[in-house]
Amino acid sequence: MYVHPVHHAGYYPGAKTIHMKRLLCEPDGLVLGAQAVGEEGVDRRIDVIAMAIESGATVFDLEEVGLCYALQYGSARDAVNLAGMAAANVVRGDVGLAAWSEMGPVRPFLLDVREVDEVSEDPIVGAVNIPLGQLQGRLNELPREREILVTCRAGRRSYYACRILAQQGFRARNLSGGHRTYEALCAGERAQV
Repeated sequence: MYVHPVHHAGYYPGAKTIHMKRLLCEPDGLVLGAQAVGEEGVDRRIDVIAMAIESGATVFDLEEVGLCYALQYGSARDAVNLAGMAAANVVRGDVGLAAWSEMGPVRPFLLDVREVDEVSEDPIVGAVNIPLGQLQGRLNELPREREILVTCRAGRRSYYACRILAQQGFRARNLSGGHRTYEALCAGERAQV
C-alpha cells in the first residue's frame, strides 16, 4: 500500500511530499513495517510507526492515534493517520486494492478520475478519464462485465470512485498510491534503461 501525504498542511507554504509504503498483515491489520522517503518529516513518521510495530499496533490504531501538531500549519490528520486510514479501508473491506504491477500486456479497464486538466498535463496511456464529479452521471460508459482499476493523483478520489462503483454493482479496485506511484514506477523504469 502506497500513500503520498505532505509533511504539514498543504495550504501552508513549503509542504513537502512524504512517499510511504506500508506493509501490514491481513485480516487483523497488524503493522509489520513501513518505508518512507521525502525531504521533510520522514524520520518522525517512521519513528511513530516503529513504536507502533514494537507495541503490536494495528492500522486501526494508526488511523486514530493523536499526534502533536501546531494549529497554524499542521494537519489535524498526520501522514501516519492518513496511511492508517487507507490501510484500514482495505482491511475492513471498504475497498479492494490493486498494484500497478498488475498492468501487464493484457490490461484491465483503467479509469482515471482526475480532472481533465490534470490528465492533459500527464496522461496515463490507455486510461479512460471520467472526473470524479462526473462519475455518477457517466456510469453507462463503463463496462459492467470487466473489473475496473481506478486511479487519481494520490488515491483519495479513486477511493471515493471505488465506493460509488461498488454501490452501483461494478467490480472495482483502487490502484495503490494513484498517479504519484505510477510516476515513481515510470521514473524507475526509465532509470533502468
